[in-house]
Amino acid sequence: MNYQHIFGPVLSRRLGISLGVDLVTHKICSLDCVYCECGKTTNLTLHRKAYVPFEAVKTELDHYWEHNEDPDYITFSGSGEPTLNLDLGRVITYIKTQKPEIRVAVLTNSTLLTDPEVCRELALADLVIPSLDGVTKETFIKINRPFKGILAQEIIDGIQTFARQFAGKIWLEIFIVPGVNDTQAELDAFKKAIFAIDPERVQLNTLDRPGTIAQILPATRAQLERVKKILGPDKVEIIARAGDKKHKGQQRDMTSAVLETIHRRPCTRDDLVALLNTDPARVDTLLATLEASGRIEARQQARGIFYQTIK
Repeated sequence: MNYQHIFGPVLSRRLGISLGVDLVTHKICSLDCVYCECGKTTNLTLHRKAYVPFEAVKTELDHYWEHNEDPDYITFSGSGEPTLNLDLGRVITYIKTQKPEIRVAVLTNSTLLTDPEVCRELALADLVIPSLDGVTKETFIKINRPFKGILAQEIIDGIQTFARQFAGKIWLEIFIVPGVNDTQAELDAFKKAIFAIDPERVQLNTLDRPGTIAQILPATRAQLERVKKILGPDKVEIIARAGDKKHKGQQRDMTSAVLETIHRRPCTRDDLVALLNTDPARVDTLLATLEASGRIEARQQARGIFYQTIK
């Protein structure tokens, strides 16, 4: 089966073996972040609707469960902001009904946490990872380039309100853009926001794959360590790259698996070898074939050559 709305499983930095669920099409989001690995936002919106049909997602999940072993997590992420889909709660409920032993995570840019209905739907998950990249108005706009009317303080208030009522775990993610949101003043503001939100963890992230703006550079280890020290080492962690954990389940059609993965997140050849737990020569042959056919393209970055679909 050629999946359109689920992808992976991928070897996640944080969640182990994670099956992705993508509830919007490329690229629908309420932010147009300069670092986004999915590319520039083409539909900048706060309007919630069923961008992806519930029945289509249900059919793909049923097929996956029938032919593969269970992942550690089912994670809502992908091409845009998952909370924009009106059926988010319905899909989570279906997963919990059919596979209660699988944990559910939602990665969100936090812009809709001011909506009580969104908060009720997210409350069904086991883990919510909200992002907060800019606390001051200027930094928020510079990094996240939001839909009109979205304010940084409203995002902070929304995360804080949701955290107070949520029974699951909250890991707050901060994406560090060197020279923009790592100044002393910005980090002092982050400390106040973190204290108010009181998440279980604060995770520092930085650029690993090509972003929307080519000039955006990743933070160095030393820069991230400095941020961690200022924000507080007890709760703050630097997200490491995924390790050597392997997925034992049977891999689906390799071409589909590669295309589904790099359509949402550009990957190097070594990334794909690890994610798919397969022979490097097989990946090399497949990448060469896909590139020659014009379905994917290669881009040289600091960490190596990244492959992505041609959109």
